[in-house]
Amino acid sequence: MSPALDHDSQGDVREDYADSRTPLLDAAGLQPSSISQKIGDLLQNWWLWEILASFVSLLSILSIVVILIVHDSSSLPDWPFFFNINSVISFFATIAKLSLASIVGAAISQTKWLWYRQEKPRPLQDLQLFDDASRGPWGAASLLFSLRARQLALLGAVITVLTVLFDPFIQQVVVYPDRLVPAEVNATIARAQTYEARNDGVPLPSVVDLSMKAAIYNGIFDIQDKAGLGINHTCSSGNCTWPTFSSLAVCTKCANITSYLERSCNQTGCYKISLPNGPTLSGIGGQINSSLTKISPSLKEIYASVVQFTSIISKGADDFDDTLATECALWYCVQNYSASVDEGKPYQTVLSSWRNDSARLSGSSDLHYDPPDSIINDPDISGTFKVAVSAARAVNSFMSETFTGSGGTNDSGCAFSSDVMQALYNTDNVTLRIENLAISMTNNIREQNNSVLGPAKGTTWKTETFVHVRWRWFIFPSALLVLSLFFLLGTVIETSYSQVMVWKSNNLALLFHGRELQLQGALHGIPVNSLSQMNEHAKGIMVDLVHIYSKGWKFVQR
Repeated sequence: MSPALDHDSQGDVREDYADSRTPLLDAAGLQPSSISQKIGDLLQNWWLWEILASFVSLLSILSIVVILIVHDSSSLPDWPFFFNINSVISFFATIAKLSLASIVGAAISQTKWLWYRQEKPRPLQDLQLFDDASRGPWGAASLLFSLRARQLALLGAVITVLTVLFDPFIQQVVVYPDRLVPAEVNATIARAQTYEARNDGVPLPSVVDLSMKAAIYNGIFDIQDKAGLGINHTCSSGNCTWPTFSSLAVCTKCANITSYLERSCNQTGCYKISLPNGPTLSGIGGQINSSLTKISPSLKEIYASVVQFTSIISKGADDFDDTLATECALWYCVQNYSASVDEGKPYQTVLSSWRNDSARLSGSSDLHYDPPDSIINDPDISGTFKVAVSAARAVNSFMSETFTGSGGTNDSGCAFSSDVMQALYNTDNVTLRIENLAISMTNNIREQNNSVLGPAKGTTWKTETFVHVRWRWFIFPSALLVLSLFFLLGTVIETSYSQVMVWKSNNLALLFHGRELQLQGALHGIPVNSLSQMNEHAKGIMVDLVHIYSKGWKFVQR
């Protein structure tokens, strides 16, 4: 071809060139003659691929939802072949994301043809912006900053950018915390319906068994007052709970009777202090005196089936100003409990208690306790609670002797009638020490397990890893899929409304329909070899996509 050809002759040559080649191309693709060719034609010339991808993405999301619903709040499943919930969800999430990216990418590619179908020409460089946007988040971000008009393509760009967060949100949906679940082994805790003095299982006549003596001394001498931690129980996991249960127990109450003290004084000071018909302190120095006396009105209505005593304690070296008088009573009762073990540490709370003041040691009958159901609510208990009269008399005799005595300290040393008197003298809180004594005695009674039903049964809790679904994290991936489907639908509708061919990302359209562009002529000999040169010059070339009746769709330079 001669370089001297003018513009019109060059156009004729290009037209002739196109005309001589186009029939060969048309012959290869028109009039499909088989079903496979028809399907291929639908895949390329319509939205069948994108519709299929939409179904795949939707089914993948629904599969994840089904898996989450089935396994939410359930124990960690044991699947074969090393599969787990995370791997399966990751598999479906990857399919959903790839399908979603395919949908959005194709729709963005189609919007570039819609972009040039506007009322005014657009820069040729925008072709590259749309093409980059259809390929990933970076290109989509560039399109967002470049297009200022309200275009459908902006929605696709936003979706593409947001797909970066798809995987992080999916990964936050499922977590695996631990929880306590019932184990197969029952927990047990001691309770008793009957108490009688025994030695190796043999009842003792009117003698306190050694285990009860040990419990009494432990309750008195335990300086940390932790008898409540000595509950006889079995809990293999270290975490157990029990329903409300009842047991025979020892109850106590103490009263401050210091106001009842009577002082004997002269001009030099007080030399004696006493309780009416009760213990007396005389002289100087720290002293204690304890006897079986009833003084407090609040304790007179209680029949102390175990023991009732009063004590006077003065620790002043020169006077009686710090003297404390206390009266305490202990009796058999029935207590209602709630109990638990948390991380190996036992906890027990007395919910209610009941006593039978009609039970007397003076008779020959055993002490019976039959509390009403409104007070003691334990469906497992059948029959009444009982204390053998021989055991009750033995304990009362032993306790009466134990809490009768005296002692004191001075500059020359100390002397006490018994170790119990010394322990009471040294304690800072007599009431708390006697409460500890009652708990220790109760534990001993319960440890004998003299119950028709045996120990109370509870629940042993074991640690289990379970599946917890945090549905709020699943909102974003689901919303992204919905937006993608709306974006595809909007693109399909606008393509049909604008009567634009479905070319999507196929750049062959530029080769077949861009022959009306006089790009080289517009550059006036300026080289456009590199990408930067082509991008720079494309900014100033304005084109339209128009339909020419005799030639079909054409890109036309303005």
